[in-house]
Amino acid sequence: MKFSFQFSNLFGTVYRGGDLVFTPDGNTVLSPVGNKVSMFDLKNHKSETLPVESRFSYTTMDLSPNGVSLLAVNEDGEVQLISLISRTILHRLRTNRTINCVKFSPDSKHFAITKEDCAFVYSAPGPHSRDYSPFSMERVLKGAYDDTTCLAWSSCSRLVAVGAKDMTVRIYALHKFSNLSVCCLGGMTDPAVGTFFESGSLDCYSLSRGGQLAVWESSVELEDLQLVVEGEKIQKERKEGEEDDVGEAEEGTGDKAETITADDSTGANTKAVYKRTAKHFLRDHLEGEGGRRIELTCGDYHQKTKILVAGFNTGAFLLLSLPDCSLVHSLAISEQQISSVRFNTSGDWVVLGCPELGQLLVWEWQSETYVMKQQGHGSGMTSLVYSPDGSLVATGGEDTKIKIWNCSTGFCFVTFSEHESGVTGLAFTPNGKVVISSSLDGTVRAFDMTRYRNFKTLTTPRPVQLSCVGVDSSGDLVAAGGLDVFEVYLWSLTTGRLVEVLAGHEGPVGGLAFSPSPTSSQLATVSWDNTLRIWDAVGTSATKEAIALGSDGLALAWRPDGQMVSVATLTGQVVTFDTRTGTQVGTIDGRRDLGMGRGDLDKISAKKKREAAHFSSLCYSADGSTILAGGQSKHICIYHVEESLLLKKFEVTQNRSFQGMDETINKRKMTEFGPLASLEDRSDGTALKLPGTKAVDMSSRSLKLEVRVTALQFSPTGRSFCAVTTEGLLVYSLDRHLVFDPLDLAIKITPHSIRKELDRKNYNKALVMALRLAEKPLIRQVLETVPHTDISLLAQQTSLAHLPSLLMFVAEEAEVTRHIQFYLLWTKALLLSHGTYLKSESKHNLPVLNLLIKNLSRKSEDLGKICDHNKYSIRYLIALSETKRKGEEAKDIANDSDDEMEVTGKVKEVNIDDDSDSDVDMTELAAKWSDEGDE
Repeated sequence: MKFSFQFSNLFGTVYRGGDLVFTPDGNTVLSPVGNKVSMFDLKNHKSETLPVESRFSYTTMDLSPNGVSLLAVNEDGEVQLISLISRTILHRLRTNRTINCVKFSPDSKHFAITKEDCAFVYSAPGPHSRDYSPFSMERVLKGAYDDTTCLAWSSCSRLVAVGAKDMTVRIYALHKFSNLSVCCLGGMTDPAVGTFFESGSLDCYSLSRGGQLAVWESSVELEDLQLVVEGEKIQKERKEGEEDDVGEAEEGTGDKAETITADDSTGANTKAVYKRTAKHFLRDHLEGEGGRRIELTCGDYHQKTKILVAGFNTGAFLLLSLPDCSLVHSLAISEQQISSVRFNTSGDWVVLGCPELGQLLVWEWQSETYVMKQQGHGSGMTSLVYSPDGSLVATGGEDTKIKIWNCSTGFCFVTFSEHESGVTGLAFTPNGKVVISSSLDGTVRAFDMTRYRNFKTLTTPRPVQLSCVGVDSSGDLVAAGGLDVFEVYLWSLTTGRLVEVLAGHEGPVGGLAFSPSPTSSQLATVSWDNTLRIWDAVGTSATKEAIALGSDGLALAWRPDGQMVSVATLTGQVVTFDTRTGTQVGTIDGRRDLGMGRGDLDKISAKKKREAAHFSSLCYSADGSTILAGGQSKHICIYHVEESLLLKKFEVTQNRSFQGMDETINKRKMTEFGPLASLEDRSDGTALKLPGTKAVDMSSRSLKLEVRVTALQFSPTGRSFCAVTTEGLLVYSLDRHLVFDPLDLAIKITPHSIRKELDRKNYNKALVMALRLAEKPLIRQVLETVPHTDISLLAQQTSLAHLPSLLMFVAEEAEVTRHIQFYLLWTKALLLSHGTYLKSESKHNLPVLNLLIKNLSRKSEDLGKICDHNKYSIRYLIALSETKRKGEEAKDIANDSDDEMEVTGKVKEVNIDDDSDSDVDMTELAAKWSDEGDE
């Protein structure tokens, strides 16, 4: 088994706070999730996470107008330039200060950031810049008396509006104009939240936290701005000699840069003056909130449609038409604060983010429908389980909800909220049609994955907090362990009745699992009473002998063949037992491998803290040779069970916004009164009770979470594994593009020799050589060159040594290929030729077969949807054509009947009027004809 697992996606969490950004095409949303950035493709309904990671959580970001460069700023004030083409961090700029806003100019040549009471303008990297330095500072915009909070660029990219906490908005010019200086717009009673320019104009709008919208009109139009003519002195000196041109030009540019904010009133032209033409109170459009103070938290303005969206701390948002400020509509998405709103390029969609609920919505305001509605677990996730085919992942959380995620798209498509307390365990039935969950509310609930409903609820004779759940291989027997009552309960899923109560444990049940062997009815349970017990779930004897562990049992996992069981103990060990004899066959000491960091408020060192480290989740790989373990640490370990050897260790995150990431505390965070984190931060005044103040939450606390791994599981396909962590549901998958893993490689096996054999039509030899070289494009070329009539013959000649790799390649290609029938012929030929061998070695070939079933079933579903759509479309077209044909036939019949009536009428008239005359005329004509012939 290969262990080149790499982080591939992040489920379970869609938004954690920060700025949301649309791509220029308006079809993709970029959302900051902790120290990562997730991309949600709204057109193709897929999500992915960029393979970049910051040392702290992202707070604000912006995308260049061409959609290539992303500027992301974290809590530590580090500005990162991320390329969306290579998906790597190109450059970093450390400011060591809090940055509230970053904005690209419309022409992509500059970007501005807010830092303390100033705004800084940098030259943006790109094709227009020929400078090697990615971040070159050009302007420093001063004048604010408090921290700057928001930015806005004019459509010409020459003016910047900067809002600050001093309740003002200042407008700066990057170039010196004779009729424009720094303009200060006041009149607000709260700090500025947003400011926006009109398209092609100097008119602007300002938003304050109190919900006030001010409309500002400029006395000067954008095209009337006049640049100050500088350099006359330089031109005069140039006439004296051309040798000083370079130096004097540099002095001229330096003087220009120094005087960008000077108030020059010597010009003959009148200065630009701003006048407030209107002031609107947006809180008047909201209904009463029962005494709760309403604050405007974010806003965005679309220049083309002239629509303003404003989000509030009550979970409501308004859509307003400017400049008259008429209400388009208002809506509330939750009761928590909306921290970010953004229009897409066309202005049809609005994305809204609510960090406290982990909510991300894309709203189409014209049709009043949701384009996307995703929400993670409101609190920490506790458990997860894969569906038997590996296409779905179910997660349970402390927020009483169960969410089902699609592994291919990364979206949650159904949420069950029937539980009344935190979910503690999940399990799929072997057929994948039912999800079983246990909860602290004392119930085990069964959910139908076809109709998405809770169709059965299993209860205990007395109230019990259930800590774990399991389903046997038949899918009928359900077991759950108690946390406060130390018993194990067995139900029949078919009848819903309690079958048996297994008593014997003297402590809370830490974990249970049925044997995966179809012929076995054994149930293993571990408890905090230092014992492992093996029960016969359907036999007459209640239990076998109890196996002593020497420490509290926290989790267990069966080997896939059902002969071994591994237990995680409180001492940090993973102990393996043979269930047939009850003897211990292996021990893994993972305390040193887990590693522990020291929190800001910890009184003990990380070395001392490591002594209490332990695993809380175990999972075997599909072949049973390795085990995946995670616990109260930021590390995930993969061990070889028989050798008790650590094979690989993964670090869940590098986010220093969490507690306990470093083993030592930085001395800069230590004061004479103790750690800096223990001192109360009252800089914003919200936690300070002053005389006369009413808006204060005395129960508010600043809390930093620690990184923990609460659940782990390998995918049934063996290509990936999931980990439930503090960050969310992390997915690690194998990337075969980065691994060169040949089989029996020889000097003569080269791509050139393989193609030469292919030209000679030696398909068998070329296929064997390509499989030995293990280059995916070469294998694809060889397979697709083989005539379909020779597939069965080549499948019979394939050796058993190359069969797994060939079957794995066919299974992987079945997901992405367009030649579906061709690869189905390969699959059928391989299974018919080597079916007996694959069945006898099913233990080792199970991941490949699961992957093949998963991809083929998914392809079948997709094709079924297309065929159904085409079938209905064809029926509609046929019915339409028949209706049209019947209408044309009826029309033709009507026309024909009208013509016949006209013809018969004429004939009747002729016959009635001139019967005798016609005979006379015919004789006369005949006589004349004969006379002319005689002549």
